[in-house]
Amino acid sequence: MNELLGRVFHFQKHVFPDQSALYQRLAADGQSPSALMISCADSRVVPEHICHAAPGDLFVCRNAGNIVPPFVTQNGGVSSTVEFAVTALGVRDIVICGHSDCGAMKGLSGPPEALAAMPSVAAWLNHGAAARQVVDQTYPELDGAARVRALALENVVVQLAHLRTHPSVAAAIAKGEVTLHGWFFDIEAGAVLALDGATGRFEEVVEHQPLPVALAAAPRRAADLQVAA
Repeated sequence: MNELLGRVFHFQKHVFPDQSALYQRLAADGQSPSALMISCADSRVVPEHICHAAPGDLFVCRNAGNIVPPFVTQNGGVSSTVEFAVTALGVRDIVICGHSDCGAMKGLSGPPEALAAMPSVAAWLNHGAAARQVVDQTYPELDGAARVRALALENVVVQLAHLRTHPSVAAAIAKGEVTLHGWFFDIEAGAVLALDGATGRFEEVVEHQPLPVALAAAPRRAADLQVAA
């Protein structure tokens, strides 16, 4: 804790003075982040660091396993964060970011008794059960680190599907006001993979190349019938 406190003092003395104008503007004008990022709480994964974001750029929600529970009437922290970001802040992009060597995915991958001492964690990770079943039935040859990696990638896909059950997100998608992104951060390589919604596959993000997106912003009104000529 003394080390962290020392970093606070360093921020106050050496970082804040150079950014005081930015902080004053944010304090006076409020926040207007362009994106919501839902990432894992893993201490090695820092969304602002990965995106080289300044204060005010990102609205961040972190939890074990970068999970978005399907919408229910019972309130929850992730649901409230999503609703506020979309409805109050008007974010135009939502990113769900998984990562390599994810402890939550290791827990989800292992036997239930491994989480017996952490019932709350076990219950939370049940929101990734669909990803585990996908891996069990379509990647039966994988084990160890390869299985955990596949599970982390498939979990991003599942959580994006959960995200679309939230009323605020569903309405924003229908109006063409939000783009959904599925990312995977490779800690060792420093690489970011992005889900291409057209192919269903993750691709490494390459400079000067179009960014793959899970769901591009475009109006989607299912009741607009195509009338035959």
